[in-house]
Amino acid sequence: MAMRYPVVIHKDPDSDYGVSVPDLPGCFSAGATFDEALSEAVEAIECHLEGLLLDEEPIPPPQPIEIHQVNPDYAGGVWAVVNVDLTKLSGKTRRVNITLPERILTLMDHYASAHGETRSGLITQAAIEYIAAREGNLR
Repeated sequence: MAMRYPVVIHKDPDSDYGVSVPDLPGCFSAGATFDEALSEAVEAIECHLEGLLLDEEPIPPPQPIEIHQVNPDYAGGVWAVVNVDLTKLSGKTRRVNITLPERILTLMDHYASAHGETRSGLITQAAIEYIAAREGNLR
C-alpha cells in the first residue's frame, strides 16, 4: 500500500536540493541532484512515519498540493509527489479475520484492483486516514 505525499524542493545557488514534506512537520531531506533529493525524501518520510508508529502516533494522511501551495514558506519551490510504501513500515503484519458485507467487499476489491492495490492495503490506508481525521491530526 502506498501513500502519495506532496513534497516541495528548493535549490539555492551554492547548495544541494532541499526537500520539505508539508504534511509531516519536521520531515526534511536533501540531495545533490533533483532525483537524489526525491529518493532521499522517500527515505526521510519512511523514517518519520516509522517514528510515529513507534510512538503510537497516528500517521497523517497526505493533503492535496493545492492546500500547501498557498503557504508562503514554500514559495518558489518545485512541487512533486512521492510514493511511500507503508508495508515497509513497522516490519510486522498480523493476519486478522473480519466480517464485511459482500457488497462492500466487492466494491473494495474492484477499487483496489483498479488502483494497483490490495484489499489489505486499502483497508490499512482507509483506517489510517479515518483515525487521523477523527483525531484532528491533519497537520
